[in-house]
Amino acid sequence: MDMQRKNIPSGAPWEEIVGYSRAVQMGPFLEIAGTTATENGKVVHRGDAAAQTRFILENIRKVLEENGFSLADVVRTRLFVTHIEHWEAIGRAHGEFFRDIKPAATMVEVSRLIDRDMLVEIEISAIKG
Repeated sequence: MDMQRKNIPSGAPWEEIVGYSRAVQMGPFLEIAGTTATENGKVVHRGDAAAQTRFILENIRKVLEENGFSLADVVRTRLFVTHIEHWEAIGRAHGEFFRDIKPAATMVEVSRLIDRDMLVEIEISAIKG
């Protein structure tokens, strides 16, 4: 099994400053870093946690597919939310993508994300089967 490391950048200026990659693949394993509902540096779907969740998961799907993976390869999702009372709407949006796949999932309330308008941040782990 080829376990060569492949760093997958997003092109964000913070990657070099902070020292991180958008995603990292090693062999059949892909880790996608925390993803938020941002487009062109701006938060989208302000005030709507479910819409932010859908937007994030569509972006994650693109990264997966661009690197030869699919949603079916996702084995773990981690959802960081700023208002746990939105858990049901966020969970339903997550279910739209993963209802039949059923990855291990964790949802945790955090006090704040990097921008106050961000309500959800999601990271995933995938293994190409």
